[in-house]
Amino acid sequence: MALSSFYVVLLLVMISSSDYIASLVYATTPDGFFPNGNFEQGPKPSNMQKTVIIGKNSLPMWEINGLVEFISGGPQPGGFYFNVPRDVHAIRLGNEASISQELKLNKDSFYSITFSTTRTCAQEEVIRVAASGESVDLPIQTLYNSDGGDTYAWGFKATSTNVKITFKNPGVEEDPTCGPLLDAIAIKEIKLPHYSQGNIVKNGDFEIGPYVFEKYSTGVLLSPHPHHFVSPIPGWIIESLKPVKYIDSKHYDVPKGSSAVELVGGRESAIAQIIYTKVNQFYLLTFKVGDAKNGCHGSMVVEAFAAKETVKVHFNSEAKGGFTTASLKFQAISTRTRLTFWSAFYHTRLDDFSYMCGPVLDDVKVISV
Repeated sequence: MALSSFYVVLLLVMISSSDYIASLVYATTPDGFFPNGNFEQGPKPSNMQKTVIIGKNSLPMWEINGLVEFISGGPQPGGFYFNVPRDVHAIRLGNEASISQELKLNKDSFYSITFSTTRTCAQEEVIRVAASGESVDLPIQTLYNSDGGDTYAWGFKATSTNVKITFKNPGVEEDPTCGPLLDAIAIKEIKLPHYSQGNIVKNGDFEIGPYVFEKYSTGVLLSPHPHHFVSPIPGWIIESLKPVKYIDSKHYDVPKGSSAVELVGGRESAIAQIIYTKVNQFYLLTFKVGDAKNGCHGSMVVEAFAAKETVKVHFNSEAKGGFTTASLKFQAISTRTRLTFWSAFYHTRLDDFSYMCGPVLDDVKVISV
């Protein structure tokens, strides 16, 4: 009888242990928020010391390390004011603090993480994102939306079915609580693009891109990742000091289809693609330039480069949308030709000089002629 009781207890321990292990890995849809990715499920009051979360597993669905705060938008102690543009709550990462979550993904598939973040103290704040052995430090000192609602995306390849994704503040400030805010995190599986209809540019219409928050009209900033080969907009390279912005037709004016790219950082904001060409063959590059109907105004100029040729495309924005179509004929001098686009000027919104914006690029095509 005692032996039977022992096996019953052992079986119960094994079941509860397996349930515990399974609870550490949360299944996710291919496109959508992380479980509790908007942080609206907060810690129990007993696991809080003012705003600081106490306990490694006290934040539902997340593992925390270091000084992590659970923030409600509005006035804060010490005279601070934290704007949380997405819902009510956010997470603040103190000195070298991090939050992590493990997701079930498809091994060898490509993913893009979309997340909202903003600095709270120092000008030089950075957010580190890591997954599948890859990581990137994204500078967030420049605010592109005056309400603090900047949204970024980062891409990676899943090297296993269970992938731990970590957000960390690698900085150390005099105030240990200083660090970036996180208030919305989502993931999307990225399908690799293919050539279509004779166009040798991949994803030239930007229809394949990162997850876009349906309720929030901020667009998604894509920072340069010179040492990383997974782009949130496959086929394209962000090769500048400042990011470009991925925008959707629900919230912006887009020349064609459902998505486009806004060049928000002037000459510091460039996007490129390397295409395969035949030496001495002539090609025709066509593309569309417009404005996003987001209050951006002024005389816009997009410069495009291909082989030894260049063109400047002018578009006078009245912040009402619209676009113009441009073309450039060039002769290939190599089996690989780099197409590069950048904005010649800096732009801001009519009603908000702190809101950085710029011309929209869309519908990029190259055909042989």
